[in-house]
Amino acid sequence: MDTSIVSALGFGSGIDTVSLVNQLIDVERAPQQQRLDSKKETLDAQISAYGALKSSLSEFQGLLEPLANNDTFNSRAVSFPETDVVTPNSLGTDAQVGSYQLEVIEVAQAQSLAIGTTAADKKSALNVSGNLTISLGTWTYAAGEPSAFAENESQTSIDVAITTDDSLQDIADKINEADSDVQASVLLVDGNYQLMISAPSGENNALQITSDDASKDAEGLSGFEFNAAYSAGVTETQQGQDAHLKLNGLDVYRDSNEIDDVMQGLSFSINKASPGEKFTFSISEEKDTAETAIRNFIDGYNSLYTTMKSLTGVTTDAETNLTSQGELATDGTAKNLLARIRSMISDAVPGVSEFNALTNVGIRTTLDGTLEIDSEDFDAAMKDQFDKVASIFAPQTSSTSSGVDVVIGSYASKTVSGTYSGSVTTSPAKGSVLSDQDFSAFNTTTPGGDFSFAVTVDGVTSESLTLAGTFNTAEELRAELQSLINNDDSISGANAFVDVVLDGDKIQLQSRQYGSTSKVEFDAAGTEFASATGLSDASISTAGVDATGTINGEAAFGSGEVLLPAIDTDPYGLNLTVQEGTTGGFSFTFSRGFAGELSLLIDSFLSSSGVIKSREDSINNQLDGIVDDQESLDRKMSIKSELLTQQYLAMEQIIASFSSTADSLTGLTDRLPFTYSS
Repeated sequence: MDTSIVSALGFGSGIDTVSLVNQLIDVERAPQQQRLDSKKETLDAQISAYGALKSSLSEFQGLLEPLANNDTFNSRAVSFPETDVVTPNSLGTDAQVGSYQLEVIEVAQAQSLAIGTTAADKKSALNVSGNLTISLGTWTYAAGEPSAFAENESQTSIDVAITTDDSLQDIADKINEADSDVQASVLLVDGNYQLMISAPSGENNALQITSDDASKDAEGLSGFEFNAAYSAGVTETQQGQDAHLKLNGLDVYRDSNEIDDVMQGLSFSINKASPGEKFTFSISEEKDTAETAIRNFIDGYNSLYTTMKSLTGVTTDAETNLTSQGELATDGTAKNLLARIRSMISDAVPGVSEFNALTNVGIRTTLDGTLEIDSEDFDAAMKDQFDKVASIFAPQTSSTSSGVDVVIGSYASKTVSGTYSGSVTTSPAKGSVLSDQDFSAFNTTTPGGDFSFAVTVDGVTSESLTLAGTFNTAEELRAELQSLINNDDSISGANAFVDVVLDGDKIQLQSRQYGSTSKVEFDAAGTEFASATGLSDASISTAGVDATGTINGEAAFGSGEVLLPAIDTDPYGLNLTVQEGTTGGFSFTFSRGFAGELSLLIDSFLSSSGVIKSREDSINNQLDGIVDDQESLDRKMSIKSELLTQQYLAMEQIIASFSSTADSLTGLTDRLPFTYSS
């Protein structure tokens, strides 16, 4: 507005019209501004309240995590005596409860070989060349000398290329750089350096060293050999040996002193042998972890309930007059969240029969809505029905068929708790190939005999392999074939392993995978190999079979030994593993557990598409509307102010005109003729 106009206001009348215009505008703006400010204050408070609510829900959900984990209810405690024979390392939740007696007869030790070739300087060239092959397996000894070697199929042999300028240290480095557990070191012995090669511990991890040096001269590369044909240049300083234990009188052998697979869930280290010394230890249920988790849940729920009640509740005086209310007291969404949580607290847990509610554990709801523990009922449940307490809180699966295992899959958030029917129509099977004849003893020393073969396992073809040795029993042939095939680089690299088994006196190669993609077949077989084993590219190969069946009345998807429910059906998210030979009907049950169900409910509240986000979006949209309304009100008042200013300016101009006329009339009568003047 032109400032000259504003400054002119009141000039003629003497009235402060600027102040008058402002007061009139303020009076007209006030009720509308108050409504906008009040609405904005309410909406801002609701946004802040929802922030506090989300924080409380997230904190409470964190307290549900231990209760939704079966490990919380499977905690174990071990009572171990003071001893230097063994050291307990870890105790898993799957450890079997009971009392045990342990005795250590022998400790595991690694085979060590001292190579006879020595040097005054460990870095000087040895002037030998060729290739060394180091394999791991089991030695049979005759008169203290190695006589027969069976390769360990779980270990990979290594090839070491030796050049004439390699020193003892170079050879040790090459062995150590190979992808193997074999270790080499150069030791100073009686003024000369000597190579020591050590295997991993265990009887089945002993070393066989061969070379392509045909001289069998200890001064050449043959001096590094340790095999049934030649070992003159090597001294075996220590034989490989398994650890020997007696557990509750049962003899147990392991290739390491780190024991983690003798007793499920318990790992311990063997420090020394102490035959004759027996000690007892016990593994028991440890319930303190579960009790702490339950009590933390109750405290957390009470804190959440108090927060939600203060946000959504109202306070009245003795005459029931409203004295205060929470920021979300009029918000239906927030109240519904609290109602749904309270409903789940009192409802039975889906998928659990009989002992299936918090009240069965001694958890009660008080008059003010919080939770408390009835100590007598709680202690009795924890003592006498601990497994049922676990089934209330944590996920559970069960099947009426011992041949069907139910596993919770990665999409179980969509699975509906309950009991379902199932049926296995076709049992899963592995691909295999069977020899055409019964076993008969043979050896591969026939001059010019072709004992080579190649096999394809689950679509992976091996290198050309050669069978070598004397085979007096079908078991010897079985073990050698399995070792040869599974140690092939292509086969092992793809994890396409086979199990070679005996079907009567016939040899059968069987894939370790189930399903229609599982197949074993021979691509090539030398004449003598085929004649001796009955295995060739003409041998009958049987493809594997996928499991088929129904789940909850609908066709299931079968892949290998796994049956999957149809997508978007109630049991979708569960994986059913079918054992070979299993057919027929069964039923199975899934329960997410109370903690899982409540956590899933909170997820639905807090998710990016959840009810809280939708409500916040609605509030923010209303706040955006207030900004628009504020701008509209400001424009309206500005226009009104300008209009009033113009009106008062016009009034001032009229008044100024009257003043000018009055001034011009002043003294006019004195100047008129014939006018009397006293």
